[in-house]
Amino acid sequence: MLQSEYGIEPLYLDNYTNDAQATPEGKNNPMAYNRVRVFIGTDAKGKPIYTQISGSNQNEINDRIVKAYVQSGRIFEFLPDSFSPLSPTVSPEKPVKHSFRDYAEHWFTVFGKPNIEASTALTYRRQLDIYWIPAFENKPIEDINAADIQGVLNHMGEVAKDTKKKAMMVLKMILSQAVEDGYVTRNVAKSDRIKINGKAAKETEPYSVEQMQYLVSNIPNVKNETDRVYLALAALHPLRPEEVFGLQYGDIDRENHKIHIRRAVTYPDRNQPTVKGTKTESSVRTIDLVPQIEQYIPNGDDNAFIFGNDKPLSYQQIRRMRGRIKKDIAFDDDIVPRRFRTTVLTDLYDQTKDIKQTQAAAGHTTADMTLKHYVKGRQQNSNTASPVASRYGLTG
Repeated sequence: MLQSEYGIEPLYLDNYTNDAQATPEGKNNPMAYNRVRVFIGTDAKGKPIYTQISGSNQNEINDRIVKAYVQSGRIFEFLPDSFSPLSPTVSPEKPVKHSFRDYAEHWFTVFGKPNIEASTALTYRRQLDIYWIPAFENKPIEDINAADIQGVLNHMGEVAKDTKKKAMMVLKMILSQAVEDGYVTRNVAKSDRIKINGKAAKETEPYSVEQMQYLVSNIPNVKNETDRVYLALAALHPLRPEEVFGLQYGDIDRENHKIHIRRAVTYPDRNQPTVKGTKTESSVRTIDLVPQIEQYIPNGDDNAFIFGNDKPLSYQQIRRMRGRIKKDIAFDDDIVPRRFRTTVLTDLYDQTKDIKQTQAAAGHTTADMTLKHYVKGRQQNSNTASPVASRYGLTG
């Protein structure tokens, strides 16, 4: 049996021998250079062992010599000292990485769009198309760092801070999934080093009291019946624009002077309407109907939409309606649906000083939302000292 100092027992060689014949020599001998005698080790007594290697050409002989060295174990005499046959050095496989575009598209298709409202999905899509995909494109998601993200935010310039926050929310969801998938160890979008700056979002200003008085007094002068109903309902009730367009005739309770808010109509692509549930559970509510404007609301089938009948009005139809109203009554400002809600809630609180009542009318989950975004106040320049002094008996 062949022995090896490396502790490997070589494979049995069919043609190994202790006294193999030398290769015939001579240029006229056809066997010249086609057979060689190769030392492959020693036996138990230390006696050299050789084997005959033959081949049709030199390359074939060389290959067979190497094979004999491997089978006998002698190959390790020619390898570096650091090489161990028991723990061979293997180059690690290059890790597979994932392009941001492909990963983000997968997230949006599987986890995003199917599980959110159409309008929200459209917002997510815009955030990806405008900011993140152009910035990262085919950059591996594993290589994105805080500096990369901060660079995108900085490049946005004077975009509103709220817009940047919404864009970051989308990126955080994508990277959170990457953490779950094991592609990254942490969500770098949550790094404390990332700073979100930008101009404050423009607040919705209420119409002035004088403007509202003008609008309400001119309801009869609006020529189109549907336009007239819209102005009467939107200008005098704390409804979201999508709640106004979601009203059906069955939601109007003339006997008890109530309006039941049960659904909403949105325009995700600013074209055809989408009928859906209200924004929150608190948004499903019943509010008081101003009796004086009931005369402007015609009768109709309970399941028909007040604005559109069988199908709600389209986005473009609503835009044209707003333009007609402004022209009919020669209003000095634009007819902006969201401003009506802010105005009504501001004046409701100003008249009642009851934030819980105002919150309920608005359909908000918390009073903080009502105060922060919708109650603007009509007496900002009033004296704040006199009421306190009077309350405590200082009347002089």
